[in-house]
Amino acid sequence: MPHSASTRRPTTLAIWLIIAGVVGWWAAFSLTMEKFHLLENPGSKAACDFSVLVQCGENLNSPQGSVFGFPNPIIGLGAWIAPIVVGVALLAGAKFANWFWWLFELGMLFAIGFVIWLIGQSIFVIHTLCPWCMVTWSVVIPTFYAVTLYILRSGLLPATTSIRRAARALTPWIVLMTILSYALIALLAQLELGVFF
Repeated sequence: MPHSASTRRPTTLAIWLIIAGVVGWWAAFSLTMEKFHLLENPGSKAACDFSVLVQCGENLNSPQGSVFGFPNPIIGLGAWIAPIVVGVALLAGAKFANWFWWLFELGMLFAIGFVIWLIGQSIFVIHTLCPWCMVTWSVVIPTFYAVTLYILRSGLLPATTSIRRAARALTPWIVLMTILSYALIALLAQLELGVFF
């Protein structure tokens, strides 16, 4: 039986999903347009190429920029619609079946896993920081925390009472968890790339 929290409308989560979805979609759209520009103008620079260290071009033209055979931003153009739709539906009072939340969480697990891999590739292999990519990272991380903790504390995923209790206790700390995640990325970038010097 789902925890009673699942019967209450998660307004804060819904609003965040809409905001994150819009920001993430815009980042994906901007990167897609930059990719079109680079394809149409070989040898040119992307508008987000600010320096050797901070740029989009290297990332977009690298093998990591087209992992599945097409530019990664196209994934974002499709995937970021889901949080927007879910957020709007939640605000409208929609209630989703458990299996829907399981699929949504699988999507979030893919997103965070893919982002972690891309962060590692960007810092340690390509040696650049892509501005629009970082925007994407900045919304995927807190969205993953928010969705995962909501699902766990609400009993929408099979979890013990202690896990649900821990998820409820961690929920107020999502902002801090996000900041610490950003700090870790910044530390790795500094150690590998010397970002601040």
